[in-house]
Amino acid sequence: MDNDDMKPIQWFPGHMAKTKRAISANLKLVDAVVEIIDARTPLSSRNPDIDNITSSKPKIILMNKCDLADSNATSLWINYFKKKNITALAVDCKSGKNINRLIPTIKSTVLKDLMDKRQRNGTAGTPIRLMILGIPNVGKSSLINRLAGGKRAKVEDRPGVTRVKQWVKLKDNTEMLDMPGVLWHKFDNQTVAIRLAFTGAIKDDVVDIETLAMKLLIFLAENYPESLKARYKIEFDENTSSVDLLEKVGRKRGMIISGGEVNTERTAITVLDEFRSGKLGQITLEIPSKE
Repeated sequence: MDNDDMKPIQWFPGHMAKTKRAISANLKLVDAVVEIIDARTPLSSRNPDIDNITSSKPKIILMNKCDLADSNATSLWINYFKKKNITALAVDCKSGKNINRLIPTIKSTVLKDLMDKRQRNGTAGTPIRLMILGIPNVGKSSLINRLAGGKRAKVEDRPGVTRVKQWVKLKDNTEMLDMPGVLWHKFDNQTVAIRLAFTGAIKDDVVDIETLAMKLLIFLAENYPESLKARYKIEFDENTSSVDLLEKVGRKRGMIISGGEVNTERTAITVLDEFRSGKLGQITLEIPSKE
């Protein structure tokens, strides 16, 4: 993915630094960490700072938005984490897919030693306390609400909505600490930043939306050409440029301004919105063999 023609992406609001400190301070209060990542970009959506800060606690990874991801790629990622001795589940917090497996898996696998110890000590009734972590807009609040059976956490389709920590009690003697989303301070790898921008984990107003959409179109043309053709009814080949792809989509959708030119900004917004909502099909932006 060529990044030379795009201004480097950086987005680290002040509250994120505060969140990092809060994670460290509250880690002693929990038994395990539930790290939520985006199934479409599993490696890029893992904050290395979180991994370092929480290394002392048992962990389970939830590959959220699996309904939007390529199922074959998701299977590869599940095996990737398994080889690293990390339990991972493919879930969809909005639809509830596989969410009912989370707590049983934590009790039987991630916290098995702790559960056995409590059983021996006669403290089996002690609540399990979990910290919910992840980057912005990855689905933490949706998970909380799904497990709690109602709207306990604020949910919006934009990054940075949750700003304060909050404890939520579940029916099965489990308590979850929902922490605000946090990115890392600097993206040394701009390919990672671009993938996060594709999925909406980085605010659109800090990126060049048209260049971002053109990069996404090139990726789709190279990796999911049939999905791109089916959605926009356009034809292209390996010589078609990103500019031409954006204009083809815009003309097909009738996004024309005075003089017969394509409204590229409106087209770019449409392409990104339709990718994020799954209208372009099940797409994964990275697979283990290439990472």
